[in-house]
Amino acid sequence: MHKKQITLADLAKELGISTATVSRALKDYPDISSETKRRVLALAKKWNYRPNFMAAGLRKRESKVIGVIIPSIVNHFFSSVIKGIMEVAYDLDYRVMLCQSDESYIKEVTDANALFTSRVDGVLVSIAHETEQYDHFQAFIDAGVPIVFFDKVPMQGLEQTSRVVVDDYEGAFQAVSHLIDQGYRRIAHLHGPTIATTSRKRLDGYLDALRQHQLPVEDRLLFPCHDITLEEGRAFTEQILAQDPDCDAIFCVTDSVAIGALTALKAHHIAVPEQMGLVGFSDWQMASVMEPPLSSVAQPGQDMGRIATELLIREITASRDAHPFSPESIILPTSLQIRTSSLRTNS
Repeated sequence: MHKKQITLADLAKELGISTATVSRALKDYPDISSETKRRVLALAKKWNYRPNFMAAGLRKRESKVIGVIIPSIVNHFFSSVIKGIMEVAYDLDYRVMLCQSDESYIKEVTDANALFTSRVDGVLVSIAHETEQYDHFQAFIDAGVPIVFFDKVPMQGLEQTSRVVVDDYEGAFQAVSHLIDQGYRRIAHLHGPTIATTSRKRLDGYLDALRQHQLPVEDRLLFPCHDITLEEGRAFTEQILAQDPDCDAIFCVTDSVAIGALTALKAHHIAVPEQMGLVGFSDWQMASVMEPPLSSVAQPGQDMGRIATELLIREITASRDAHPFSPESIILPTSLQIRTSSLRTNS
């Protein structure tokens, strides 16, 4: 049987005092006597009273809830972003409504509509790989609901929004330059969908590193991952080994793809790094415990979540108080974590 949610009015009726007095007692206002506070807190505990934040928000024309749309909750990078989001949101007394798009445009639209209907105060979004149209986000902007994009952001349009990204281009450029410095010359790239800003910039960094070091760009060494999975990393590496035995290194768009590549190399008894160098991107926790340990580009996921949330709440506050707010674009640095998988001892 569904239990009725206890309200301030219920507590006030039982105690024979006003709802305002109950509210002030629960908030420890100094003008409420210690005895009244004791009685209110005791009854609230007995009846398991929980504040109705949504109702309070509606009275103030705010919900104290922010929405988050993220491609994957279990992904190590995104889980660290979520940690940063939660850290800031709860410190500032905001609740978080979390949605997972699974890299699907359709799910992303559904999630956006649900958050819009729920009247969240603002939205944090990392767009799905499939997303090329942004009408579902324009609806928030038209309604005056702040929105901040992070990690994967619109390729074009929605310039009036803030965004927080990592320097994907520089991270990829450094990774490929490192492989070249180690003596690798024919470097394949297992890249992601190029409609995603992250994948596009990592591909650009790879290409420019080859050009700067006067190495040829070979289309046959480019392999497009659609879902960016371990299975794709394994399958494309099998293809490389079968069709291009002179390839001596692989740069992967993510660590999951790199781990798939490493699995295939081990199955074919290809020595890493002696015969094939390997570098991933994201620096998952498992990268350092692989055999051999995987070199990878580290991203400050928790910082990204924290900064994006601070930006969003700053914009929510400015909008509520009718103060001007200019969107910001913040680029966070990456760092290459060099481990055994890309270190040639005789380079």
